[in-house]
Amino acid sequence: MPTPSSPRTTLRTAGVARAMLAFACASLILSAPSALANAQASRLPPAATAPSTLPAPTVNPAITTPEKYFGFRMGTDRKMARWDKLVDYYNQLAKESNRMKVVNMGPASMGNPFLAVFISSPANLARIEQIRADNLKLADPRGVPDAEIRRIVENGKAVVLQSMSMHATEIGGSQMAPELIYDLVARTDPEAQRILDNVIAIMVPSFNPDGQVMVTDWYNKYVGTEYEGSSPPWLYQKYVGHDNNRDAFMMNMVEAQYMGKLLFRDWKPQAYVDHHHMGSNNARIYLPPYADPVRPFADPLVWRELSWFGAHMAAKEDEANLSGAINYAIYSGWGHLGFHWIAPFHNIAGMLTESASARLASPLEITPEQLSGGPRNLPRYEEQTTFPNPWPGGTWRLRDIVERQKVSAWATLDAAARNREMVLDNAYLKAKRQTERGAAGEVKAYVIPAAQHDPLTAAKMVNKLLGQGLDVQQANAAFTADGRQYGAGSYIVSMAQPKMGVARWLLGRTFYPQNAYTREQDGTPIRPYDMSADVMAEFMGVTTDPLGTAPAAQSTLLKANLAPVGKVTKGSRGYRLSGALNDAVHAVNLLFAAKVPVSRVDRAANGANPGDFLVDASAPANLVGDIARRTGVDFMALDADLASASHAMTPRRIAMYERYGGGNMDQGWTQFIFDTWEFPVASLKDAELKAGNLNAKYDVIVIPSDNIGTLLGASAAAAFGGAGGRGGAGGRGGASTPPEYRTGFGNDGVAALKAFVEAGGTLVTFAQAADLAVQAFNLPLRNVVAGRTSKEFWSPGSTFNAYVNNLTPLGYGMPSQALVTWLDGCQAWDITEPTARVDVVVSYPGKDVLRSGQLDGEQYIAGRAAMVSASVGKGRAVLIGFRTQHRSQTHGTFKFLFNALLD
Repeated sequence: MPTPSSPRTTLRTAGVARAMLAFACASLILSAPSALANAQASRLPPAATAPSTLPAPTVNPAITTPEKYFGFRMGTDRKMARWDKLVDYYNQLAKESNRMKVVNMGPASMGNPFLAVFISSPANLARIEQIRADNLKLADPRGVPDAEIRRIVENGKAVVLQSMSMHATEIGGSQMAPELIYDLVARTDPEAQRILDNVIAIMVPSFNPDGQVMVTDWYNKYVGTEYEGSSPPWLYQKYVGHDNNRDAFMMNMVEAQYMGKLLFRDWKPQAYVDHHHMGSNNARIYLPPYADPVRPFADPLVWRELSWFGAHMAAKEDEANLSGAINYAIYSGWGHLGFHWIAPFHNIAGMLTESASARLASPLEITPEQLSGGPRNLPRYEEQTTFPNPWPGGTWRLRDIVERQKVSAWATLDAAARNREMVLDNAYLKAKRQTERGAAGEVKAYVIPAAQHDPLTAAKMVNKLLGQGLDVQQANAAFTADGRQYGAGSYIVSMAQPKMGVARWLLGRTFYPQNAYTREQDGTPIRPYDMSADVMAEFMGVTTDPLGTAPAAQSTLLKANLAPVGKVTKGSRGYRLSGALNDAVHAVNLLFAAKVPVSRVDRAANGANPGDFLVDASAPANLVGDIARRTGVDFMALDADLASASHAMTPRRIAMYERYGGGNMDQGWTQFIFDTWEFPVASLKDAELKAGNLNAKYDVIVIPSDNIGTLLGASAAAAFGGAGGRGGAGGRGGASTPPEYRTGFGNDGVAALKAFVEAGGTLVTFAQAADLAVQAFNLPLRNVVAGRTSKEFWSPGSTFNAYVNNLTPLGYGMPSQALVTWLDGCQAWDITEPTARVDVVVSYPGKDVLRSGQLDGEQYIAGRAAMVSASVGKGRAVLIGFRTQHRSQTHGTFKFLFNALLD
């Protein structure tokens, strides 16, 4: 129970309880001005529309409307506003109104500006830094006096962050944002003024500006043709396309870094809404809360907040006669740790809306017979308590999406404004309670020992934790905890902090729940949304120890990112780089670019380990110093003659297959790794591949994870013996895509790859792409999970224990035991005949395969091969059955890819 002096008691008895009651009433009472303003052009059939006699809210006529600026109403059929014009409009509004500020956070991945728009009353904007500082005290009240907390709750402002069109083909958000922002800066009615007075509204009007430009240009190019409404044939972000919302906990992309700055560190809002689209044939808009299961270790209030924010949104949708809204369905609370799913563990009401899609800006006809139920709590398309007003079918337009998203976005602000004091009080209470829970929990802290296999990767992980806004301490001296010795420089992440839930999920072993929400009655598993575990430490191969007692260590709180600088000590024969470091490969690529001779150690000798790199003494001192600074890699003195224990390396000519058909995210993430580690890699598309003579240009060809039907085209795949792909005989994309963008390299491409390998080339495949190599080269391998039902074998997004042969070149630099990431489509093999053609690099243990996530059917993969190298003619095929470079997150297994690319 709270003590009498607790600000919690004072605040609750001073009106916050009344605010909760007022909120509940507000969710049920029709606030007609907002309903009318947010949905004057409802597309519902006449019988479902009740005309209102209330006047529209008054507006400031000096503010330029979106319709006047763009020449069309947002959401008009076959019209899309492009990002450059949207940016101009927001800057124009900022000139016309003192209610908003536009902040250019920097360039997106391809150079377009990434904007954050701040909207509030002029008085609030004039003191926005003080409001931000006060808000951060609520988000972390440790050491803040009770009187100060009371002052902030009574006088502070709620902060709500919303982002639009992260997935660029989900265009409704980017087209809705101009109307929403216009309403906030132009409306003069009491409801709008209440929002402005009580809320700092932060808008990210396009989470993916580059993709917004791509999609708009693609749509406009083909509008009026048979290809109208088709999606672009490439990834709609430079590297990762649809996977950009899977990047919240690692923040590899610059766009994610901008959002992380706003969401996790600089502002820590009380509510965050991410506006998306979904499929076209069930509900018209999904609204919070999530369906079950949820992840534990969030404060209970955050789940309650999702429910009442979502109830207010849904009430406003029906108030505005916008049918088809559903709550508590389709999207589960346990998903990948994307922005809206990780936010609850930041004590933020992280929410998602998902609108039914049209054909970009083109209308879509949907008959009643086409409407169906969906996963999780929508068994049939019919009225239920969370879906009381089903859409009857008809013409579905972009304007319908704009209206529904705008109502949900406005309702979120309205709820926060009506209940400002309660929202702020809850922010304080969540942070305080989570800190107390962390202190009292079974795990008191996680220690990241200074002694790591790859300390530079450990430093990167620490920086990623800092990016989440977590407190990380560094030990000033050696200490003992739970009977274990830790060296000076070890890192301590205490659970006694407001974001203890974030630390728990990123650092702690995780098991996906097994209950009625995750399995059908007959035991069939229900697929989680994406991953069953996203454990950063496991992905990155960083040892992290949970402690049952709080460590008594002298330590210093880290205030800035770690920036390791490599030490340089020259020996008589040059330098040695540790092959255990991922970043040593980056250093080698920089040396290759400067034409410095490099060798690699093949057997242990004179303190050198297999996989270490030897740098010739001729390397210029200034170059070596610069590389050491850039990479953090130590250049250690080399005095011994290791010529007989090493081989000279030659830079390899590398290509990676890149298809159309919407692009391949696995290829995009791999390209990001190549660019980050500065591998020069060519893009290999269908025409060049089918033309053959590949050895004249390349030494190594990489095929990212893809099914054989997509790689070859369905008809060629069927003839080849593989499964059919998506997109028909022409490959992925089919008849809805212009012919020049259809994909699939067919039998000609298979023949070219076979000739390439037989003549001495190296083919590297990831996960299910191994089917191509196994069948093309008639390899004696059987995928032991192929054809298994989900009741027999099931492991969606998990980490597995694995053994590594680190004495073979493909295993150089790896520990003898590692953690690998398994997703749908991954493979494990039996070697079907004794042969010297196949070498096993990685295998699974005979038992206890699962580290985190979920695994049914362990017996099928236990003891089986997970990565092999097969000799084919003069060349080889390297088959990596797991996701060695998954989303640029699995640093702990990057070296398998790097080794396959090196001589």
